[in-house]
Amino acid sequence: MNHAKLQIHGLNTNGLDGRGIGVAVLDTGCFPHEDLDHRIAAFCDIVQKRPAPYDDNGHGTHVCGIIGGTGRSEEGLYCGIAPGCHLIPVKVLDRRGNGYSSDVLAGLRWIRENRVRLNIRIVNISVGSFCRRNMSENSALVRGVNAAWDDGLVVVVAAGNMGPKSGTITTPGISRKVITVGCSDDHKEVNVMGNRMIDYSGRGPTNACICKPDIVAPGASIISCANQSGKYTGKSGTSMATPLVSGAIALLLEKYPEMNNRDVKLHLRDRALDIGLPKNQQGWGLLDVERLLADVV
Repeated sequence: MNHAKLQIHGLNTNGLDGRGIGVAVLDTGCFPHEDLDHRIAAFCDIVQKRPAPYDDNGHGTHVCGIIGGTGRSEEGLYCGIAPGCHLIPVKVLDRRGNGYSSDVLAGLRWIRENRVRLNIRIVNISVGSFCRRNMSENSALVRGVNAAWDDGLVVVVAAGNMGPKSGTITTPGISRKVITVGCSDDHKEVNVMGNRMIDYSGRGPTNACICKPDIVAPGASIISCANQSGKYTGKSGTSMATPLVSGAIALLLEKYPEMNNRDVKLHLRDRALDIGLPKNQQGWGLLDVERLLADVV
């Protein structure tokens, strides 16, 4: 994952590591990899109701490692963005990476109910649906993420891998409230779920004519934790770009804990780097963590 960080910046975080910030991850679960260093603060399994952390797919572990892995198993080589944060994985997808909207909504409710106890500030959702009945802002998934946002949580959602046509942002990334993340490097051909893809990052506008995504980050061939002890693997897609942004926000909230979710969104907008792509492909621009963390003047 150093590979990804170098594409964004030199990543001088001035000692910030996300300490004290809780990041909930709605995904396939999380394997207790050494790089997560006992920082899985809680685990909720909506799918099978098992009490201990596990990941029978690997996607969620990979996402968690991008957010907060220490890289310890490879002497720091594959360090996540915020290796001091604590993680709250919520399993809403099965071993094939599939799931039901009702399980995602149940996971969101659990996060909202436990946000104070676990100091959850950020919700990472590298999950999306491209079903016609879910494409409305009145859909249950959009209402669910909006309710989490209204509770004060910073909700960060993948734009999906249905591009390059316009109107291909997946739900709940179509929500006008949440921070929707696309890939900055989808011009590179990658393997996503066994399919060779290029120019796949979801493009706006939404059906309600909202410009999306909000921001982009690297998502091609990101190396992070596997769901096996001491192992790493590469994955690609907006699912990988999204936790880069969530990790950066954890650093920002460590530095400025008084920021609310609206402050965070505006700060991301103001510090993004315009890379010259259409607005409905890049949004505000590329995540630049050093600019994001620079002192507010």
